[in-house]
Amino acid sequence: MDVDSATTMEETVLVGDDLMLGPPSPIIPQEIASHVLEDVDLCDGILRNLFLCLQVNDIEPFCQDEIVLYRQCTEARDKKLRQRLQDSEYKLGLAMPIEDANKRSSQLQSEITTFERRLILASGIEGIEGFRQRWSLHGQLEDTKKRLDSLNEGISKGKKERKEDLVVEGSNKKKWFFW
Repeated sequence: MDVDSATTMEETVLVGDDLMLGPPSPIIPQEIASHVLEDVDLCDGILRNLFLCLQVNDIEPFCQDEIVLYRQCTEARDKKLRQRLQDSEYKLGLAMPIEDANKRSSQLQSEITTFERRLILASGIEGIEGFRQRWSLHGQLEDTKKRLDSLNEGISKGKKERKEDLVVEGSNKKKWFFW
């Protein structure tokens, strides 16, 4: 690389809005939060350092390392949380009585419908506030759809296992009639 091309290359300066790339952090339902959040780095120490840097330096270009570290930490955290949410829903589908699992599936479907409606309404909001609302709603919608898919997968597998248990249980009974 010659000197001219090195001087024309621009350095990317990250700002707070760059933390809004990709989907937003998942929202953890209260009923499964203790299981999902167990042993997860919430990135609070890195966030504290970022805020301290911004407080001392007053502008984002002097806090590039902190922004990068926080973004990496939150991406890893969110990926882990999403996987745990899906695993948790799958296990619920397997273990819950079928009526309860179907109620939960209906509840998640209702949430999806609500998010879709709110997303349509948010499309009329202009500017950064509209963007933030649409970004947040879209992330919640996608996460809820994946949770529903995982729950339904667990329900399907649970039904198959329940049927197999009934067949095995039924074949172990003594017959009282002879042919």
